[in-house]
Amino acid sequence: AVVVLRGGELVVYMERGGRTMLVHSEDEQVLAESARSLVETLRRAQTGRLAVERINADSALKHPFGDALRAAGFHTSPSGLRFSG
Repeated sequence: AVVVLRGGELVVYMERGGRTMLVHSEDEQVLAESARSLVETLRRAQTGRLAVERINADSALKHPFGDALRAAGFHTSPSGLRFSG
């Protein structure tokens, strides 16, 4: 699992394997910063491919954090969002 904290507060929890995420903010700036931080962490860890399908029980393609993830380096796939480290 991977988490993103901001000021000690949990913003993003990505389950092991990356299929689902829980996001604890609706603030666009917080989402953008968290997405960039997540991508940076995944790259440093040399994480392979991930496919995010659900964010807070919604389709990753429809959730506002999905937009932030795309802007930070994720790519759209038929089933959700894909990261290729």
